[in-house]
Amino acid sequence: MTQSYAFRPMTAADLPLIRRWLGEAHVREWWGDPGEQFALVSGDLDEPAMDQFIVLAGDKPFGYLQCYRLTAWNTGFGPQPGGTRGIDQFIGESDMIARGHGSAFIRQFVDEQLRHGLPRVVTDPDPLNSRAVRAYEKAGFVRDRMVETPDGPALLMVRVP
Repeated sequence: MTQSYAFRPMTAADLPLIRRWLGEAHVREWWGDPGEQFALVSGDLDEPAMDQFIVLAGDKPFGYLQCYRLTAWNTGFGPQPGGTRGIDQFIGESDMIARGHGSAFIRQFVDEQLRHGLPRVVTDPDPLNSRAVRAYEKAGFVRDRMVETPDGPALLMVRVP
């Protein structure tokens, strides 16, 4: 896939789109209750440790990505090099899933972060979410170990330069 993606900082104007996406069955399956998740995502707009983006293919918004500093919330990841960031994302538009976009935009975003000096990027998909695990592997992440998170067991995956 040679498509290039844009990552536009999310604003309050994007919240209706985020609410719609969180209600989609393919997002709910792994992100959980849309109301709870909307409260968390919208509440993070003012969180200094969290950068949120709308992912675009051309001028079409189709996904959400968050990139965060490791804080007390995710100490279950264990010791990580200073400056390590975590990511989570979803594709909101159902016509964009299972087409290679996930691994491609994740790789593009993470490559850029690593080029700008981040020592490591981590993520923690549900180990049963084989689609997400495959997408992360295609984006250059490697499986590290199982970890306990506030949302339950997760597979810690790591990407380094």
